[in-house]
Amino acid sequence: MTDRMAKLDRLLALVHALSESSEGLTLDEMAETLGVNRRTAERMRDIIARHFDLEEVSEDRRKRFFIRDSLRRVYTRPTAAEVAALQAEVDGRRGAGQTVRGDQLASLLSKVKGAFDDREKRRIDPDLEALTRLQRTMVTAGPVATVPPETVAIVQAAILSGCCIEFSYAAVQQQEPRWRRVIPFGIVHGPLSYLVGKMPDRENDPVYYRLDRMVEPRLSEKLGCAPDDWDIDAWLADSFAVWRDEKQDVVLRVHASAAARAHEWRFHRYQQIEALENGDLLIRFTSGGMRELAEHLFTWGNELVIEQPTALIELMRQRIIAALTMLPEQTTQPETTTFVAHSMQD
Repeated sequence: MTDRMAKLDRLLALVHALSESSEGLTLDEMAETLGVNRRTAERMRDIIARHFDLEEVSEDRRKRFFIRDSLRRVYTRPTAAEVAALQAEVDGRRGAGQTVRGDQLASLLSKVKGAFDDREKRRIDPDLEALTRLQRTMVTAGPVATVPPETVAIVQAAILSGCCIEFSYAAVQQQEPRWRRVIPFGIVHGPLSYLVGKMPDRENDPVYYRLDRMVEPRLSEKLGCAPDDWDIDAWLADSFAVWRDEKQDVVLRVHASAAARAHEWRFHRYQQIEALENGDLLIRFTSGGMRELAEHLFTWGNELVIEQPTALIELMRQRIIAALTMLPEQTTQPETTTFVAHSMQD
């Protein structure tokens, strides 16, 4: 054993000795246990105190030291940074109107805090207060939809019990809700929360059902669950976002001026990036959801050119023309026409 490994071995032995002792160890006892001098025992004690809650008690003018909690507790105890991150997520979800997810995370946060004893609370409270006060999850523009907690509970119960879920569904195009019986394939959370499912006895692929549009959901007597080989991640990768249509082979060319930004951006889970000699980047992936992809590409302005598919190019033309009709004629800006020229080229 090398000298470095021997030092580590002695340090770990002391950690276990301090955690297993009910009365604690003096510095002399530490030194005797490890076969080292008192000064070395002091240095080892100081190192352990940085990473463990080392308790100190006085007895007959001698100090004894011990680790109060089990070693497992030391490694599973949340830090102030972790608790503050969870608090920021709770506030962000609620601020975005995602009350169900916010309440679930808030319940978890309450349980995490409730597991702290008084000593642990005193230890993290100063850092937790500062981090919580100065840390936020950004709430961006987007839809706000309230989902009753019981709706999520019923969908989750259907998944766990392997049965269908029945509800009336108020689609955007429909004036009156229509009854549905659906096999639950999963739940997807985002700006809106969705049930992924399909009607039994049909060969069609699963579709999205917005949880906030489900009326009076209930468990069905009919059994139904996702196939064992169902992969929700692979299913999600078939679409750019929520809108699902025929998959297309997409090729985007990012100009060299925006290459650094593109390297730090994910267009698709399974994208491939190719660097060209002139500094441009080619981004390739296969996906549906051309409508949502076209809307996203507006944010890249004239830094990006659509190479293919034709369907996306044509859809982008339509979106640009529609956007221009929203502007008064005298306010059309040069940067707008530049964006149009780059986006509409074949």
